[in-house]
Amino acid sequence: MANSKYEYVKSFESEDEVMYPNLIVVRIDGRNFARFSEVNEFEKPNDERALNLMNSCATSVLEKYPDIILAYGFSDEYSFIFKKETKFYQRRAGKILSLIVSFFTSLYVAKWNEFFPHVEMRFTPSFKSRIICCPSMEVLQAYLAWRQRECHSKNQYNTCFWMLVKSGKSETEAYNILKGTQKQEKNEILFQQFGINYKNLPSMYRQGSCILKTEVDETVKIYDKESPVKRSRKMVKTVHSENIASRSFWNDYSYLCKELGCFEQNVNNIKHEYLKLFQSENMLLPFTWIVIRIDGSHFHRFSDVQGFEKPNDEQALKLMNASAVAVLEEFNDIVFAYGVSDEYSFVLKKNSQLYQRRASEIVSAVVSFFSSTYVIKWKEFFPEKELKYPPNFDGRAVCYPSYEIIRDYFAWRQVDCHINNQYNTCFWMLVKSGKSTREAQSLLKGTQAPEKNQMLSQLFGIDYNTLPVIFRNGSSVFWDKEMMVTDNGVVAKSHKKVVVDHPNIIEDDFWGAHPLILETTSPRQRSTKIRSRKRNTS
Repeated sequence: MANSKYEYVKSFESEDEVMYPNLIVVRIDGRNFARFSEVNEFEKPNDERALNLMNSCATSVLEKYPDIILAYGFSDEYSFIFKKETKFYQRRAGKILSLIVSFFTSLYVAKWNEFFPHVEMRFTPSFKSRIICCPSMEVLQAYLAWRQRECHSKNQYNTCFWMLVKSGKSETEAYNILKGTQKQEKNEILFQQFGINYKNLPSMYRQGSCILKTEVDETVKIYDKESPVKRSRKMVKTVHSENIASRSFWNDYSYLCKELGCFEQNVNNIKHEYLKLFQSENMLLPFTWIVIRIDGSHFHRFSDVQGFEKPNDEQALKLMNASAVAVLEEFNDIVFAYGVSDEYSFVLKKNSQLYQRRASEIVSAVVSFFSSTYVIKWKEFFPEKELKYPPNFDGRAVCYPSYEIIRDYFAWRQVDCHINNQYNTCFWMLVKSGKSTREAQSLLKGTQAPEKNQMLSQLFGIDYNTLPVIFRNGSSVFWDKEMMVTDNGVVAKSHKKVVVDHPNIIEDDFWGAHPLILETTSPRQRSTKIRSRKRNTS
């Protein structure tokens, strides 16, 4: 990070480490998936293609992250369990949950055509995620049993509900018929009215899907003249078991016991209220500006693989900006965003009650929606480039208590943009001129801004201050009024729209011209002031 007088704002960041020996579970749930499934015309009560897409994404998550040992999912949710000894991202909850939900979302969009080759995706999919801290194997066992029982009960209800609707009942009538019914009564409705034996329905619908890692031994021959040797290899397997929380299931897969632990006995009574105690809910301070900052994960490699132009790829930056615009249009409480390179910061209004200010839900929803939009819009900005693999982002939430500090936060990010872009411009011009990366680093070591400007001017004929402003200032995204003016200069109408600009946000001019972005009074205080002014003028 570049040094500046604004760096003190980093002191407002807090670490949310999940303490050892807690087992880490990341649970993701579809966001507005009832609408998503309706718009995309999923089969009711279960769309096998949609479930297989979810399973395929979960499988890819396990293949990418060695520390994830087991996943269980049904409908639009999945739970990922990390090995007991994991040090993944120093066990920081925000990093972990945002990375997993981002990668899962990117996969979901990227794999869509594989499972729905003749269905154009309508409506941007996104997910929320949270951390469940399991202090013991008994709690993990209870959690898995609870989720699988939820799968059973929800699928049974939905099967009855949609069979009634398909038979001619209205949704209200179907709801009233099923209200208060027990498991056996639902089975009787299915069998007597529709000839369906619930137990004969596909196990994936009734039991959900369990994706796990196992160890298999394989014989390999390294050199022709040497004897073959046995090596263990990890593989990912999908199963549909009646009880994933039973001792017998766990004992069938020794790798689970090795990396997580074993169950001592079967679990019977499960209380949802008990398990809610282990959900990590970080409530963000009231009456503070919430900043959600997202950063590309391993984007150096991603940009190399995709062949981005160095030091700046304008199309890649515009794709980031378009994704940020979509986020502002989706979340009304986000009033401003600032982005540079592979990062974006989104600020929520001070009195926001989005998701009751729960950090995990806000961060994951924003990161997921941004990731989804990035993949969806890829072809719009890179029509000739194939997306080699889905990108992902991590995120964090930080609260800033005053107008001055939130201003300093954005000043810090723009100063960073200036310093990093100037360095990268010099570095890549040196490399393109024939220097090695090590030589370029050595030439730039210890240089100050005037020296870098002189180097660009003398060696490459570049006036740094004339480079595109998007590179030097980064991008600001915010709501602004668009005026419709008639030929005679009269304003016919105006409406709000999200705009992308590249202003200087360190100085006061921009904020003075847009005072409503970071307004410091609540609607209640504003109405009081208005009434007071009216009384004083009457």
